[in-house]
Amino acid sequence: MSAADHPALGICLDSFHILSVGSDLDAIGDIPGDKILYLQLADAPQLVMEVLQWSRHYRCFPGQGAFDVASFVQRVLATDYAGPLSLEVFNDVFRQADTDRTAIDAMRSLLVLEDDLGRSPLPRSPQLDGFAFVEIGVDADSAPETEALLRTMGFAHVGPHRSKPVQLWRHGDIRIVLNHGAGDDEPEVVAVAVESADPERSGARAEALLAPVLDRRRNPGEADLSAIAAPDGTSVFFCRTGGEGSVWLDDFLTVGAERGDGTQAVPIDRIDHITLAHPLEAFDEAGLFYRSVLDLRPGASAELAAPHGLVRSRAVASADRQVRIALNVPALAGTQRGQAELQHIAFSCDDVIAAARAMRDCGAPILRIPDNYYEDLDARFDLDPALLEALRELGVLYDRSPGGELLHFYSALIGGRLFFEVLERRGAYDGYGAVNSPVRMAAQRTARAPVA
Repeated sequence: MSAADHPALGICLDSFHILSVGSDLDAIGDIPGDKILYLQLADAPQLVMEVLQWSRHYRCFPGQGAFDVASFVQRVLATDYAGPLSLEVFNDVFRQADTDRTAIDAMRSLLVLEDDLGRSPLPRSPQLDGFAFVEIGVDADSAPETEALLRTMGFAHVGPHRSKPVQLWRHGDIRIVLNHGAGDDEPEVVAVAVESADPERSGARAEALLAPVLDRRRNPGEADLSAIAAPDGTSVFFCRTGGEGSVWLDDFLTVGAERGDGTQAVPIDRIDHITLAHPLEAFDEAGLFYRSVLDLRPGASAELAAPHGLVRSRAVASADRQVRIALNVPALAGTQRGQAELQHIAFSCDDVIAAARAMRDCGAPILRIPDNYYEDLDARFDLDPALLEALRELGVLYDRSPGGELLHFYSALIGGRLFFEVLERRGAYDGYGAVNSPVRMAAQRTARAPVA
């Protein structure tokens, strides 16, 4: 190229081909900016496979994969390159997805890239401090079962909304809203509200990132909550409870007691995480959505063995872990969604054994775990025999990492899609018990199987 020295001759730089083989980015600085004629951008998950297959089937938009595309672009711009940026993304899933949503996803990735480069800063993401509430859609058939489980866990019925068919339930600082107008055949999570230090700025950032803003009906004097739609259709609200602007709680009429029917409360203290189900084609879109809009950092993607096929899962979390959301999809196109359709709400506690005993004593339906799981557990870990017996008796599962331990158990399914989890994190355990997920999914399938 330098020998020919023709003004129409230059080079095209492709982020995938450079980043996938680990090329030294410093070499970009040796290229004159006027000799870079075109810039092609693509991200990708970190995979171990032949580069051509990786390139043809697994590229994704910047910010959706494992590559540092921002550093690559920064080096190119430092050469005074001022030409076009092209998104060259070959991806089997994108080929099947809705083109309008894919275009919005592509634009969102470029907005995030500009923000990362400081070229077009977005409104800063405010600090998030946990979940304000989770809203579950129920109908006339599923509402009694859902309410009964909440009551056995010690949730109190606070009261109805002033103008909408929704009811507020509360357990300490944990709030569950039952929407009697949003249910279909089975209970499901229809909305998630996060505590934001600045709900207005959270809403402005979401809108700048092309998140669909929901038009909500409200009566005069009722809280005007910012709400957007996540890729799976779940509504995401931005709230601030316990300070100025926490008027959303005033929309509910208080008729209930602090505790429900004198029932001993299960000792849970907060929502640890929520698991949402997405269609296959929305997996990468959802990861970028939560990373950019809520500033939740993605963890590693995992594939879990389920009775109906593999489930692909990835968790996103705030830096302080106050907000965690797990995203599940079927791992292969054209397969049954099965367990990938399930949603659940996980509550944390300081003593999971006490929580499991309290739920059992209250008559709450707890998922039964087969005995062979505990035989395997005994072979894998040197657990105290008394602890192992307590785990077996109460249906509690166990996992261990270099940083700590996880003890957790599950309620039976409510309807066909939703269940609760209660967990105790010990030490610096930061995972979600993925090793136990196949056991949980197999137990759920057994529990749902018709009795001959």
